[in-house]
Amino acid sequence: MRINNVAFVVLTLLTVSQVNAAGFQVNEHSASGLGRAFAGEAAIGDDATSLARNPALMATFDRAQLSVVGTYVAPDVNITGYDDVAPGVYSTTAAKNSAHNVAPAAVVPAMYYIQPINNQWAFGLAMYSNFGTGTEYADDYINNTAAGTTNIATATFNPNLSYRINEQFSIGVGVSAIYSSAELKRSMPDPNSPNAPHINVTDMDGDGINFSWNVGALYEVNDNHRFGISYKHSSKMELEGTFSGKHATTGASVTDNIDGTMDNTLPAILELSGYHKLTNQFAISYSWQYTTWSDFDDIVAHDSEGREVLRKNENFNNSNRYSVGTEYYATESLTLRAGYAYDEQAADSTLSIPDSARQWYTAGMTYKATKSLSFNLAAAFVAGKEVTFTDEVPPESGKDKTFTSEGDAWLYSAQLNYSF
Repeated sequence: MRINNVAFVVLTLLTVSQVNAAGFQVNEHSASGLGRAFAGEAAIGDDATSLARNPALMATFDRAQLSVVGTYVAPDVNITGYDDVAPGVYSTTAAKNSAHNVAPAAVVPAMYYIQPINNQWAFGLAMYSNFGTGTEYADDYINNTAAGTTNIATATFNPNLSYRINEQFSIGVGVSAIYSSAELKRSMPDPNSPNAPHINVTDMDGDGINFSWNVGALYEVNDNHRFGISYKHSSKMELEGTFSGKHATTGASVTDNIDGTMDNTLPAILELSGYHKLTNQFAISYSWQYTTWSDFDDIVAHDSEGREVLRKNENFNNSNRYSVGTEYYATESLTLRAGYAYDEQAADSTLSIPDSARQWYTAGMTYKATKSLSFNLAAAFVAGKEVTFTDEVPPESGKDKTFTSEGDAWLYSAQLNYSF
């Protein structure tokens, strides 16, 4: 795959399994947030990772801080195929339509820095991702004309400014340069030699940089009660790359790579959050997140003459995410967390993106080693709902096959925070 060597991509580029959030949204921005299922993220501001959710939270910092995060995603996504003669009835003849462990494990990195300028202004820089997905089927999988390899990755470079209006109100704004890349590979069995390697049908890859903006606001009732709102604007993902395989418009077989483009819109994200410290040791937080997935549309690529060379129909719908979290301040050095979240399904399931509704069960902790140095650890179990769906598998003249997908994931996250 041809990818531009952009320096910050080394730190933030990822390919994330679709099992961990609705559609292919990435929420793994911090270990502190993961511990409470990312509840209250637009209102809490307990470390520099808050930049990923609400730039207005920078106004609460009186010292510069650096946060570095790494999250390991270990998914288990399996596809069960059904007998063509009796749809919905599994038999031994349907085993060839099944696939196991189709979502590879991935590491999700992120880095954040906040620098107060004076009592009113602060500057921050965030490097993370909001979107990514990856499915990889075995080379000899019989349905690889609809499955194969699908990778979409983004990396965001996001400078921000915040301004404290008064003791209660703060606002923040940021701009983003978003590096995006996509890869789609499809193949089919050789009808003349069933045991021979599959024939290439589609091989499309590309990358590009697009731009967006984000805003946020924070209202502090007092030190123990805060409310936050943030908004990330949608952005046009314009990718340029190469294509080979069967041309969808002309029907010709393209053996040499030709120039191709693929355009999609990454959705907007709105988040409302609250945080309430009810006692000296116990606090609750909550969030509602709304993502405009309907902006994404189908996956379509064109050649240099504007003719369609590839199409993968998707049906995305706007989705909600609800989360609630708790924090227990055991000592001055130790904070314990737990959380629960529910992700609505954002897209009709397909072999390439077998989306489903998900429930998150999370736990985490923060240990303050010194006044300046702290560590966060968190783990989460994400349970995906079993979904039965149909997918068109060429070259069978538009004939649909029936599948069931089931997927869970374990997430493990570590984070270091250092204040200057």
